[in-house]
Amino acid sequence: MNAPLLTTPVPASGCAAPPILRERGQREVFCGLTGIMWLHRKIQDAFFLIVGSRTCAHLMQSAAGVMIFAEPRFATAIIEEKDLAGLADANAELDAVVERLLARRPEIRMLFLVGSCPSEVIKLDLSRAALRLGQRFAPQVRVLNYSGSGIETTFTQGEDACLTALVPTLPAEPAGAAASLLVVGVLADAVEDQFRRLFAAMGITHLAFLPARRAADMPAVGPQTRYLLVQPFLGETARALENRGATRLAAPFPLGAEGTTAWLRAAADAFGVTDAAFEAAVAAPRERADKALQHSRRALRGRRIFFFPDSQLEIPIARFLARELEMELVEVGTPYLHKEHLAADLALLPAGVQLSEGQDVDRQLDRCLAAAPDITVCGLGLANPLEAQPARRARPDHEMGDRARLHPDSGLRAGR
Repeated sequence: MNAPLLTTPVPASGCAAPPILRERGQREVFCGLTGIMWLHRKIQDAFFLIVGSRTCAHLMQSAAGVMIFAEPRFATAIIEEKDLAGLADANAELDAVVERLLARRPEIRMLFLVGSCPSEVIKLDLSRAALRLGQRFAPQVRVLNYSGSGIETTFTQGEDACLTALVPTLPAEPAGAAASLLVVGVLADAVEDQFRRLFAAMGITHLAFLPARRAADMPAVGPQTRYLLVQPFLGETARALENRGATRLAAPFPLGAEGTTAWLRAAADAFGVTDAAFEAAVAAPRERADKALQHSRRALRGRRIFFFPDSQLEIPIARFLARELEMELVEVGTPYLHKEHLAADLALLPAGVQLSEGQDVDRQLDRCLAAAPDITVCGLGLANPLEAQPARRARPDHEMGDRARLHPDSGLRAGR
C-alpha cells in the first residue's frame, strides 16, 4: 500500500535559507545495520551482535566483503522460525549465544546488542536483555543495545543510535575540570590523528573523540564540554550530549578545504586561539588542499549534479561541490534536514538552489530525468534503473568519475 502523498513547498526560516520542497511518499532507504561496517573498525575491543534473520547476516557479510572463515567484530544471532512462532524462549537463546561468544572472544570489552526489523517485529526487548547480560558479565564486559532497523531510518542513523546509547555511560567530568573539546562522530584513525595534530598546533590540549578507539578510553562529559559534530546525521547523539550539559559549537561540517577551515575556526574561537596561532596551524594543510582540488575542479567545473536523499550528508557535500569545485546544483535532496545543525552549510549554498526533504521517489525520478543532470548521487536501489536510461548509457560518466577522483589531501573526508 502506498504511503499518503504530501508534496508541499515550505519556505525555510531565515533570509539566507533557500525554499524547501517537503515530500512524503514512497522512499528508497538502506538498512541502518550497515553502520556497523565502520563502527566495528573504530571501537577496537567492541563487538556488534545483530539479533536478526538470515537476511541480516547475508546483508552484513556482503556489505563488509568478509570471507566466511574470517572473524570480524560483528555477527548475527539468527532468529529462527521457532522464535517467530513463539515455540522457543528467545531470551534464553540469546543468553546462550552471548555466553558462547564471550567465551570464544575474551578480548571483547563492549558488546552491542543491535536490534533489527525481525527482532522488533517479535517484540524482543533488547534493552532488558542488555541490562540482564550487563549485570552478568560486568565488569569485564559492558553490554549496550540500540536499534539498527531500517524500517524508518536512513543507513547512517545506525551510527547515531549507537553513539546515543553510549552517551549515558560516559563518565562525568571531574569537579573543577577545565573546558574541553569533544569531537563527535566516527572518523578514520588517520583523519583523527590529523585533527589531533591540528588542534595541538593551536594549543587545544583538552581534547577527546567520541567514540574512542578502546572501550576503557571513552571520554568524560559535562558542563565544561564543548563539542563539534563531524557528521550531520548525529541529531540524537547531540541531544543526549546536551542533556549531559555539553554545548555544541556551531560550524559548517568539515567537508572540503573551506568547510574544514571553518569547522576548525569554531573550535579556535571557543578556546581563545589567536588568529596568528590559528593561521600557523592551518595554513600549510589548507594550501595543500587548495592545490589538490585544482585537478578535480577542472574536471567538474560547470557539471550539473542531482542529489537523491540517502545519507543526510547531501547538503554539506553540495556546499563543497558548488563553492569549491564550481558545480551546478540541480536539486539537493536529503532524508531529514536539521536546520539548526546545518544552518552554516545552508547559508553557504548558492542562492535559489532547490532543496528537498523526505522523498516521493516517483516524482523525484521524474524531476531528475527531466533535468538530465551530468551526475546523479543516489543509493544502490536507484542506480540500476538510472543506468538503464538510454541517454545515461551513452554518456561516459565513469571516465569522468575516474578523472575527478579527489586527492586524499583535498580536505574531503573519505566516504563510507
